[in-house]
Amino acid sequence: MNAEIIAIGTELLLGEIADTNSARIAKLLRDLGIDLWWISAVGDNEGRIAAQIEQARRRSNVVITSGGLGPTVDDPTRGAVARAFGVDLEFRPELWQQIEARFERYGRKPTENNRKQAYTPVGAVALENPVGTAPCFAVEWPEGVLIALPGVPREMEYMLEHKVTPYLRQHFALAAVIRTRILRTVGMGESLIDAKVGDLELLSNPTVGLAAHPGQTDIRITAKAATAEAAEGLMAPIAHDLLSRLGDFIYGEGTLNIEDKAGELLAAAGQTVAVQEAGTEGSVARRLASSATAAPTYRAVEAGAAAGQTVTELAAAARATGGTDWGLGLMVALPPETPRLEIALAGPEGIETQTLGFGGHPGLAVQWAGTAALNLLRLALLKQARAKHPAT
Repeated sequence: MNAEIIAIGTELLLGEIADTNSARIAKLLRDLGIDLWWISAVGDNEGRIAAQIEQARRRSNVVITSGGLGPTVDDPTRGAVARAFGVDLEFRPELWQQIEARFERYGRKPTENNRKQAYTPVGAVALENPVGTAPCFAVEWPEGVLIALPGVPREMEYMLEHKVTPYLRQHFALAAVIRTRILRTVGMGESLIDAKVGDLELLSNPTVGLAAHPGQTDIRITAKAATAEAAEGLMAPIAHDLLSRLGDFIYGEGTLNIEDKAGELLAAAGQTVAVQEAGTEGSVARRLASSATAAPTYRAVEAGAAAGQTVTELAAAARATGGTDWGLGLMVALPPETPRLEIALAGPEGIETQTLGFGGHPGLAVQWAGTAALNLLRLALLKQARAKHPAT
C-alpha cells in the first residue's frame, strides 16, 4: 500500500510559507507502515487541484490533502475533490451545527460564507474538527481513500492524531510499522561513504540511504515490519555492520550534533574547553554555548583574535585565557581573500593543527570548518579516553 500527499495553497508556490504539514503527515504515514511515494504542491485553483487528485487516486491508495478548507473564495479544495470524483457537493446540517457551536464558544456568529464549510462531496465521510471551523472529510473508493485536512498546522496535527490515525488503522486494518534509525557521521564525504557501504544501499528491507550536510553525512536505515520490535531487529545488524565499516567516523545517532557529542566526552572526562575564532563571527562558541551537554563544559573568553595571530596561537590563547583543558583555534578566510580554513587544538599533550581544503559555497565554509574543529576535539577526547581505559 502506498500514499501520496498534496499540499494546497498558492502561498506555498510563492515561497511565502514553508510546507511543514507534509513533513508531519509523512511521519504519521511512516509510523503507520504506509509507504509514501509522492509529495506535491498545487495552488488555489480548482481545476489544477482536481487534476492532481485524479492522478493521485490512480496511483495511490491513500491520498491526504492539506489546505483549502476555509470559507473564502480562494479555498477550493471541496469543489476540487468533488470534481475529481465526479460528484456534487452537498450541504451537511450536522456540520453546520458544529460550526455554529464552535463560533458560539468564541462569542461570535458565523457569517454566511462559513456555510461553505458545511459542504462535502456527496458520499464523503465527515470528520469533525473540534479545534477549528473547517470540518474535514474522507472520500473512499474500492482501492483507497482521500482525506482532506485543514492547512492550519495545529488543526492539521490534531486531526492527524485524533481522527486520521484511528480512521486509517480501522479502514485498512493496518498491522505494519515503519521505523528509522539515523547514524551521524563526520569527517568522511558522502561519496567515500557510498563507496564503503554501497552494497547496503541496494537492500530492500531494511533500506539504507545517505543524506549529506556541511561537513557531515547521515546514514538512514529504514525497516518495515509487523511490530516496532521486529523493525528494530531488522535494523540492528545493519547498524552494527555500518559501525564496523566506518568506526569513529560515526559519532552518534538520531538528532545528536557534533557539539553535543563533544560535550558528552568533555563531561565524562571532567574537562573544559575554550575557543578563539577569526572570520567566523563566533560560530563555534555559539554552538558550544547552545548545546545542553557542551554548555557546562564551555568557558567563554573575552579576548578576540589579534592581527597577525596564527591559528596555533589562537588555540593556545584560548586554553590559557580560559584556564581550560582544551583550547580550540579557528581561522576562516574567504574571497576576495585567498580561501583559507585552519583549525588547531591545544591540549594536555601539545597542539594539533589542520589546514582544510574547501571547494563548496562560501556560505557553508564557516559551518563546515566549525564542524571539523569540533570533530578534532571529539577525536582527541576519544583517544584520551581509550588511553586511560584500553578496553573501550
